[in-house]
Amino acid sequence: MTGVRRAGYALVLACLGALVLAAATAGVAVGSVRVPPDQVWGILLHRAHPALAEPAWPPVRETIVIDVRLPRVLLCGVVGAGLSVCGTALQALVRNPLADPMLLGVSSGATVGAVTVVVFHLAWFGAFSLPLAAFCGALAALVAVYLLARSGGRMTTVRLVLAGVATAEVLSAVASYLVISSDDPRAAESALRWMLGGLAGTRWTVVWIPAVIVLAGTAVLLGVSRHLNLLLAGEEAAAALGLDVHRFRASLFVLVALMIGAVVAVSGSIGFVGLMMPHVVRLLVGADHRRALPAVALLGAAFLILADLAARTLVAPEEIPVGVLTALVGGPFFLWLMRRKAAR
Repeated sequence: MTGVRRAGYALVLACLGALVLAAATAGVAVGSVRVPPDQVWGILLHRAHPALAEPAWPPVRETIVIDVRLPRVLLCGVVGAGLSVCGTALQALVRNPLADPMLLGVSSGATVGAVTVVVFHLAWFGAFSLPLAAFCGALAALVAVYLLARSGGRMTTVRLVLAGVATAEVLSAVASYLVISSDDPRAAESALRWMLGGLAGTRWTVVWIPAVIVLAGTAVLLGVSRHLNLLLAGEEAAAALGLDVHRFRASLFVLVALMIGAVVAVSGSIGFVGLMMPHVVRLLVGADHRRALPAVALLGAAFLILADLAARTLVAPEEIPVGVLTALVGGPFFLWLMRRKAAR
């Protein structure tokens, strides 16, 4: 990487980082009670250390910022980054630019696992019951789609998309049946919230597990970014350069399923983020995963924070499920991407 390219990449990362900070500030400041941005940062600095800012705001505003809005904004960033990073990894693993956690049925599988725990009140593993069930559902869906799409040692775009859509529809039907057959209205309502995707009512206790898993998973993917780059050249070329393709792909499928399961367990099914963000980032920094993964994590975080902000302000005081907004944006993007690929 030349000095000019490094400077350009550093500038892109700096701009994306600034975008995340601006989006997060807006996400914390805007709501039924508006808090000026300077007060938002003053409250945060005062909470970090009392000497950094003099408290000149009502105590209720500090409660709104710290206990209500900040955990939700941080979780939005974690979910957006996790979905974007997983989408980038999946597109490399299956060598298909249309791969996406929702399109491949992975999010639907995780949703079925989460809905099963909520509807049947399963708590075999305590607080880890729901994330573990979402992980198992995500992994099972990903394996099923991969096996259905692979025929004769090859995998075509059409077969992958068809297998993913079919699997997602079946799993969505299963989740819907679990909801409508539940005898507990509160459990059914909670399960429906998972299916629509949303981050209302986020508390600090919900943020840490997905944050740690997404951060650790992204670090692992950065560590194997060279192998991901090899896969882009084809399985034969990667194997010739010493990569055990099948073992590497299987291990990363487990990692991606773990990340998606952890994300869906706290946010529900939010589609198209993992499809759109990797393509935008490749236009900015190229296809090298050493550069693309940090950039896509930042862009995905900023995108979902802004989408969640729109979801709770467009028709205030009502709140639109954020998964609805991402689908409204991602659907046309997916159609454009398919037309572009067909034209090529």
